[in-house]
Amino acid sequence: MKQLLERTFKLKEYGTTVHRELMAGLITFLTMSYILVVNPSILSATGMDKEALFTSTALTAILSTLVMGLYAKLPIAQAPGMGLNAFFAFTVCGVMGYSWQFALTAVFIEGLIFILLTLFNMRELIVQSIPPVLKEAIPVGIGLFIALIGLENAGIVVSNQSTLLALGDLSAHSVWIAMFGLLVTAVLYVLKVKSAILIGIVAATLFGMVTGDVHLPADNVVSMPPSIAPLLFQFDTTHIFSLDMLMIVFTLLFINLFDTIGTFIGVMERAGLADYSRMKQALLADSIGTTLAGALGCSTVTAYVESTAGVAAGGRTGLTAIGTALLFILALFFAPLFLIVPAAATAPALIVVGLFMVGSIARIDFNDMGEGIPAFLTIIFMPFTYSIAEGIVFGLLSYMFIKMFTGKARTIPVALYIIGVLFLIKLVVDAL
Repeated sequence: MKQLLERTFKLKEYGTTVHRELMAGLITFLTMSYILVVNPSILSATGMDKEALFTSTALTAILSTLVMGLYAKLPIAQAPGMGLNAFFAFTVCGVMGYSWQFALTAVFIEGLIFILLTLFNMRELIVQSIPPVLKEAIPVGIGLFIALIGLENAGIVVSNQSTLLALGDLSAHSVWIAMFGLLVTAVLYVLKVKSAILIGIVAATLFGMVTGDVHLPADNVVSMPPSIAPLLFQFDTTHIFSLDMLMIVFTLLFINLFDTIGTFIGVMERAGLADYSRMKQALLADSIGTTLAGALGCSTVTAYVESTAGVAAGGRTGLTAIGTALLFILALFFAPLFLIVPAAATAPALIVVGLFMVGSIARIDFNDMGEGIPAFLTIIFMPFTYSIAEGIVFGLLSYMFIKMFTGKARTIPVALYIIGVLFLIKLVVDAL
């Protein structure tokens, strides 16, 4: 077995061992396994079966990570992405009013398009056409949006007819469950504990037991995984050729593209592997994972930046990803434990992930109005309109118009003009 692993992953060449790779896989799993709780919590808001969502989330993570490990041979784990799941649930199914079956169709189509773009080396061209300032602003807006969802799930922020938003009832148990989990998570991060988010969720859930809001499963905590049948191949092609479908697919492509490439570069730099010759394989693994996600009843897959934790522990090859996938397989049989976690206990994870995503705001030059205004509109439109797509639309259009009317029209790539025209058509159609 060791010889097979050596031939497959070239462990000696990368200065690593089977034990070190598997331990790195364990650490990656611990830092990202919160998705097994958070993703079903977010997507179930659309009416999807929460138990089936647990299974689809785990299976999506398993299959997409195995493809990354065996095909791309990289120490990068994949799973349904934060931000992308919020777009699925709260923009496509919430603001736009489409069914979750329609949203799954968009995810599946996005995956197929991604495969084609990757095979024909078009993804890099798309990346180059998007203004750098918007690449920095989009994660910030998504981070604020995700944090708002977390605050709302905990009841810390509530709607108000007079002020739109207001502080919630501080006597509510959900508020204290979330705040306790957030405190634990924050302290653990300061202490550099790798699995801080997961431990924070567990601590909040245990606190929920103290308050009487959470109860242990009546039956065994180990069981066969819930059936995925309610979500499997549940597509709705009714509006497949609509402008809305075009915008949704483009938004998913847009977010996922930068997320995956950014994570790939970050993990490779952290691992000291400056050779990017396997980027195409990594992008194809991501594309295949997203296509599988749509078929299995889950939101878009992306490479997880938490993979850097495994790399920091010595992971250098695809065997690290295999180790992570094996632990997701084991987690499948502990569904009763994962499913008792209340939404309030997942709120700290959303808030902390939001914090991680706003860091790129430091790289935006707000003194340059030509850059600052589009970036600012991108950022504020996402949480204030409760839509990631609207932030991208208004940010991109404002950037394009400012450049056009200040004598810099030639600096705008042709692809950006095409995208801008499509967005304008969408806005006009919605207004009529």
